[in-house]
Amino acid sequence: MKKIILSAMIAGIAMTASAQEKGLSQSKFFDNWQIGANVGGYVPTKGYDLIEDVRLNFGAELSKQISPVFRLGFDANAYLNGNWEERNPLVIEHTNVAVIGAFNLNNLFAGYKGEPRKFEVEAFAGPGWMHHFFQGDNNNYNTMTTKFGANFMYNFGANKAWAVKLTPSILYFIDTPSSDAANSLNINHSLSQVNVGIVYRFKGSNGAHHFTEIEGRNQAEIDQLNNNINNLRNQVSSKEGEINSAQERIAQLEKELEEAKNKEPEIQTITKTKQTLESVVTFGLGKSTVDASQLPNVERIATYLKKYPNSRVVIKGFASPEGNEEKNIALANARAESVKKVLIARYKIDANRIVAQGNGIGDMFSEPEWNRVSIATIEEK
Repeated sequence: MKKIILSAMIAGIAMTASAQEKGLSQSKFFDNWQIGANVGGYVPTKGYDLIEDVRLNFGAELSKQISPVFRLGFDANAYLNGNWEERNPLVIEHTNVAVIGAFNLNNLFAGYKGEPRKFEVEAFAGPGWMHHFFQGDNNNYNTMTTKFGANFMYNFGANKAWAVKLTPSILYFIDTPSSDAANSLNINHSLSQVNVGIVYRFKGSNGAHHFTEIEGRNQAEIDQLNNNINNLRNQVSSKEGEINSAQERIAQLEKELEEAKNKEPEIQTITKTKQTLESVVTFGLGKSTVDASQLPNVERIATYLKKYPNSRVVIKGFASPEGNEEKNIALANARAESVKKVLIARYKIDANRIVAQGNGIGDMFSEPEWNRVSIATIEEK
């Protein structure tokens, strides 16, 4: 018997290791516990009438699901009025407490599907200790037992937290006098019983009432992600030079704006000689809205237009060559219109003094992305 129980425990541990390799959620000590209660009938296996001699028993259980295949726990039953020969006035005449190891046959042979099936079958066995109650001070005695049986379970509820089960089993007495041949599994020294029970499974740290599946570790995917990260780092490094160039350009334009604001009336001389003022507004990839950082460049034009009422501005929108040509042409026009709208809405410039036109793909600058601009040029009437 010890060999049978030990083999069951080793098999359960092996199934646990196998399940973990297949990607099950981690099970902590207080995960996957369940409690249950049951009631049913019992009768000696041989020599008694199945209908007339049946007596009542009831019990409770506490166990932990070690893996989707193996469960280990405690089972306790009380047996009432076993008065087949002479009446015992005690209501409870026997109690049995057993350590039970149960194997889920569905998961053992068909694999675990990430949650309990609606219908499942368990086979279980385990050693126990029975106490017999009789009248008198010295009449009580103890017996070692071994229990075998099966659970036919129906799991229900949205989270499969509940189960009802039908449990046929046989309980052997294994340490009565050897002359009775009861030290072996002797059917003449056994009880047969059928119980109906209900089980509740507690919620675990994974948020479920059972084992859940998780994505297994895939080294190829991890390597690919690492490569992607390294590529992104390289792209960031390569963009730093472009960012620095753009910042220098912004600083230069801001300086020009300040010079334009502080310039003395000699600017009028520039106008008379048909010299023009030009301001460049840059845009992000695929964008046509004026960023806040570009408003100084727009304000430079607005300041000039307000100072010289007879002047007007021509805004030419451009796009870089990346992407679809037709969309880029539309984007260039939208950029010119965007600057025009800012001049009208923010700086109250008369729309009749502004000409906005899209000029398609720009090639003024050596770097393609630098051509994502609207160039505003002052013209005198």
